[in-house]
Amino acid sequence: MVKSVCGYCGVGCGIEFSDDKLSGDRQYPVNMGSLCLKGASQLTSIKSSNRLLKPQIRKNIADEFKECSWQEGISAVADKIKNTPKDKVAFYLSGQMLTEDYYVANKLGKGFIGTNNVDTNSRTCMSSAVVGYKKSIGADFVPLRMDDVQKADLLILAGSNTAESHVIFHNKIKKAKKKGLKVVVVDPRFTDTAKSADMYLGIKAGSDIDFFNLISKRLIDEKLYDEEFVQNHINGFEALKKDLETLNKDDMLKRTGLSFEAFEEFFTLYKNSQNIITAWTMGLNQSSQGVDKNLSLINTHLLSGKIFKEGTGPLSLTGQPNAMGGREVGGLATMLGVHLGFDEQSIKKVSEFWNSDKIDNKAGLSATQMMDAALEVLIICHTDPIYHLPNRNKTEELMKKIALVVEINAYDNSETSKFAHVRFPAAPWGEKEGTQTNLDRTITKQEKLIKTADGVKADWEIFQLLAQELGYEKEFNFKTPKEIFEEYQAMTKLNSYMDISEASYEELSCKPFVWGEKIKNFLTADKKGNLFFVQNRELSEKTTQEYTFILLTGRTRDQWHSGTKSTNAPSLLKYKELNFCQIHPNDAKELNIKEGEEIKVVSKRGELLTKASITEDILEKTIFIPISNREINYLTNDLLDSQSFQPDYNHAAVKIVKL
Repeated sequence: MVKSVCGYCGVGCGIEFSDDKLSGDRQYPVNMGSLCLKGASQLTSIKSSNRLLKPQIRKNIADEFKECSWQEGISAVADKIKNTPKDKVAFYLSGQMLTEDYYVANKLGKGFIGTNNVDTNSRTCMSSAVVGYKKSIGADFVPLRMDDVQKADLLILAGSNTAESHVIFHNKIKKAKKKGLKVVVVDPRFTDTAKSADMYLGIKAGSDIDFFNLISKRLIDEKLYDEEFVQNHINGFEALKKDLETLNKDDMLKRTGLSFEAFEEFFTLYKNSQNIITAWTMGLNQSSQGVDKNLSLINTHLLSGKIFKEGTGPLSLTGQPNAMGGREVGGLATMLGVHLGFDEQSIKKVSEFWNSDKIDNKAGLSATQMMDAALEVLIICHTDPIYHLPNRNKTEELMKKIALVVEINAYDNSETSKFAHVRFPAAPWGEKEGTQTNLDRTITKQEKLIKTADGVKADWEIFQLLAQELGYEKEFNFKTPKEIFEEYQAMTKLNSYMDISEASYEELSCKPFVWGEKIKNFLTADKKGNLFFVQNRELSEKTTQEYTFILLTGRTRDQWHSGTKSTNAPSLLKYKELNFCQIHPNDAKELNIKEGEEIKVVSKRGELLTKASITEDILEKTIFIPISNREINYLTNDLLDSQSFQPDYNHAAVKIVKL
């Protein structure tokens, strides 16, 4: 029997593999034997017919691909990099990569090519939370864990549909409810999560800051905040108090769309709850004010002192299996490695560790900025930017202008493949070994379950081949993932609060390691948390007389991103369709749209066809289309948060056309 870990969402469930069968690991603390349907189906994705199994190359994207040798493909990429300014080279990585893959790619890009344009698709899901944590508590550190729901009195889920996006964590929530946990869901949609909640608050899209500012204002006005904690451990209280006094409670409540009675019922529950967890994901992060939304949420915990204690705190829910590990390694262009920045001292530390003098002293391009940067070389690994970046028509036109697009992928039917010049076949989940970190700092080893397909390589091996072709044979001479992990462990010693060096690579399959368990206070220079005044500046795209609806996007339970893996399993196509559009009955009646009718949804940037799903589970003048519709980003806009550079996926103005 082989023990490993799931390769889908950020929950990171333990699995067991034996006799060609996959099951949940009953001994693994995260899931105790449970698996969601998606996790249980993963063997199907390995054996799918759409695997990429040979390197391919072509000069122009109008040409057909031809098979080539690994040497031919690697040489073509290396030759182009050698003749390209470093600031015109970029790596576009993914939360699907293992920590060792991330480490080698990051070391090559930032340490030896000398480009900090090394970013990840985590930019589009978690970067607002990263910035929010760093500003408020001093580091990209999640200060509690999933099991804390067992000790909480109240769980607030804001813009988070755990029943479909984090299924096994949602099961933990349901078990905690039986012991007395109260759950409040704050969301413009009455989601599957809301159906099992004790209270549902259907706020208007984009009003999250108003909601959390209302809580903070009430805590201060009614002297319900923890005065001793604030005085001894928090900066910025008087400034926040003064600025909140300028906001009108009635105006904020009106913007949320909540009634006075509904908010009072919620706040009564809130102030009578000792331990409170506020959990969130893309509903807050994917916004033109994503960082501000995070700060407004974290403010409530800093004021109430409900942080760095069991059963209470702000819990961001990472979407991908190793988005957290990628952040630890330095997979974001806005950090260097092991949570270090581009300050002089950090660069000196990393330069000495890598024995390199090529590290640039400024942040690189984020994934959401790369298309606009006139790049000459773009290496994309285990992700599909044509599918997932906003304003797809614009993205497609910009991608065509890049001289060399390299795709590293396990599957051959990505949307981005149409724009690639070189393609390298990578090992998928189940055919590779390495580590990943789930959403609450748990590091586990992903084991190889079956033989790696002939001709296919792990991501780290591909980046190492490129490094060696560029002349860095000595610096990139890893033989196993264990060697990479141990070098990374040594690197974490450059950061005093990262205790990952204490983990044992051999034990990680059966005994996961949780880093940061000794951290019980703020990681700022003065060891105090920081309050920030933020307000709803309504920066998102606004509706007009023509575009009268707001579009929301999100996952469904059994599908994963573009579906290159999940649509191969028949069992995952039964729960919900890949393409539908939730619309309120009053809006459907006004447009004379019937249930199941094909409709066209149009924004200023593009259009798509979908099918009407008429339901009261969504607010009027708001629609929802799942991201399993591969064309969803023809509609979304490329407006970014100015601090995190995360796109505003959940507030595009659209119109509906009856066909």
